[in-house]
Amino acid sequence: MMKLIKYPSKEQWAELLKRPALNTESLFDTVRTIINKVRAEGDKAVLEYEAAFDKVTLSALTVTSEEIQKAEGLISDELKSAITLAKRNIETFHSSQRFVGKKVETMEGVTCWQKAVGIEKVGLYIPGGTAPLFSTVLMLAVPAKIAGCREIVLCTPPDKNGNIHPAILFAAQLAGVSKIFKAGGVQAIAAMAYGTESVPKVYKIFGPGNQYVTAAKQLVSLRDVAIDMPAGPSEVEVLADASANPVFVAADLLSQAEHGVDSQAMLITTSEKLQAEVMEEVDHQLAKLPRREIAAKSLENSKLILVKDMDEALELTNAYAPEHLIVETENYLEVAERVINAGSVFLGSLTPESAGDYASGTNHTLPTLGAARYTGGVWVGTFLKTCTYQSMSPQAMM
Repeated sequence: MMKLIKYPSKEQWAELLKRPALNTESLFDTVRTIINKVRAEGDKAVLEYEAAFDKVTLSALTVTSEEIQKAEGLISDELKSAITLAKRNIETFHSSQRFVGKKVETMEGVTCWQKAVGIEKVGLYIPGGTAPLFSTVLMLAVPAKIAGCREIVLCTPPDKNGNIHPAILFAAQLAGVSKIFKAGGVQAIAAMAYGTESVPKVYKIFGPGNQYVTAAKQLVSLRDVAIDMPAGPSEVEVLADASANPVFVAADLLSQAEHGVDSQAMLITTSEKLQAEVMEEVDHQLAKLPRREIAAKSLENSKLILVKDMDEALELTNAYAPEHLIVETENYLEVAERVINAGSVFLGSLTPESAGDYASGTNHTLPTLGAARYTGGVWVGTFLKTCTYQSMSPQAMM
């Protein structure tokens, strides 16, 4: 269950704000062996690892156009409409992030400017697991398309029958993905990093995954390909005062807790009454969750922290640097202005974190493990590289 903590001293903060341990270094030897085999043997190695790890016998890695067309008929009109709406909102928000380079005259006759170019080939990794992450397809492919990436390659693990969830295929086709492959885990990352007979080599790899995928991304990024960021377990913090609704706060905490057993949910509040009510409400709502076993496990990493005032609450929040931050306070706009370290901020009790995860338009590929102290989430700029230009007139050379 969630731990109740009241008025912790600053000396306790570092211990309080610890995340569930993620030691990818211990996996490096295992992961390196898989990467080297894929690098040497290409498709053959990927197919072997699919049989070993995903328990599926495939004749080919490439998803055919027939499979993509068939997928559209396998999902409900309601889900298709939801995916289309989410794509439109993500496109609208990310289109506003296009780079505009200004020409600057640094001295008479000397003109300098910057041009942004989409990375030519990008790879998107979409995990399998307990839920099809079609939303992540949109969060990565839509900004890649806006940035002008010429080739967008997607890898995702198939089920035991060799099929990919139709919602993933529909979202990929809608968002403009060029090629889709049936490959998961370390073997998918290696295939995109080095190229195989089927899978093109890409220049940058994006997307979340388990600790093996994270370790693989870290290893291939040492010299061969760029990555977006190493992804840790998902996390949410709710920053709340006495005005917050405990039912909403508990729902926000649980919506993140059910992501995975190593997720973390935190409440930082100035109200002792709210702290107690949220504790009770979490228990009440947990009993009704379809994924309650996963949520219950992640709540063991989670805490309800009572602090003396909003200044301390904000200091503690900025020290934690959460991936998702929900500000449920009376003057939430004013409070949010003082947030320095957070991946994505949700304002007020009517803005749930799940809205940003799916359809508000912001990106849900965000910094975890405190990385919000030095980086932001994925945006159009993540798929761009810049090149500088300079031009000098004869007068400037005098």
